Amino acid sequence: MRQDSPTPLLLRIFRCLRLLLHLVWIAVGTSLLYPVIGKGKRAAFKQRWSHQILKILSVQLETQPTDAPPGSLIVANHISWLDIFAIYALRPVAFISKAEISQWPFAGWLAKKNDTVFLRRGSRGHARIVNAEIDALLNSGMDVALFPEGTTTDGTHLLSFHAALLQPAIETGRPVLPLAISYHDASGNLSLAPSFSGDTTLVQSLIAILGMRSLTVRLIPAAVLDSTKHNRRELAKVAQAAIAKQRGFHSANNPPEKLPGPQAG
Repeated sequence: MRQDSPTPLLLRIFRCLRLLLHLVWIAVGTSLLYPVIGKGKRAAFKQRWSHQILKILSVQLETQPTDAPPGSLIVANHISWLDIFAIYALRPVAFISKAEISQWPFAGWLAKKNDTVFLRRGSRGHARIVNAEIDALLNSGMDVALFPEGTTTDGTHLLSFHAALLQPAIETGRPVLPLAISYHDASGNLSLAPSFSGDTTLVQSLIAILGMRSLTVRLIPAAVLDSTKHNRRELAKVAQAAIAKQRGFHSANNPPEKLPGPQAG
């Protein structure tokens, strides 16, 4: 298929300025509105500004229906920082994130304000505390999302899923929703532009996204998993296999033979 021509420089600058202004609005809204509005309105606000980020970057969201109830543990493959806003736009979740992100300028502050649970890797004591926090969120009816690969890929394969973070779903008996993420250009081809993996920096990833005339992020849910029927290692393997199937992978490390074609949502 033909390659799309790159976005004109002036349009890239315009998008970048719109994004910066939108982030300022998010910061103001989070600071002033969050303390005085309820949980439901905060979730709606988060969902709206995430949709707007995708719109500013000319990223269309495509998905399919799911019967996952509120209070589900969402497990997804991880490609880009955009994954977070795409999932927020779909369902305003609480994320599980590595503790280092809490120290990032602006992103760390914003994550703290939006129910992110930070995990210090290698600390069993802290993992127990985090699991208790996740238990409470799930039992309150809030969706919790995590990237069990533990890092990003370029989207052409999956890594092994770390099982430990799936334990709260088993302890609470809450359902698990595997969610397959992929990015595509205007011709429907798999796009590596949003990738935030390897030596790619956040700025490089943003520049690559701004250079695309349009992108589509596909969030394809698999069948909801009953967490009470598996131990955490089994649950991790079943969830990984479900995402691999939705992506069309023969196995965790093979590229897709045929990409799924979801309906726009």
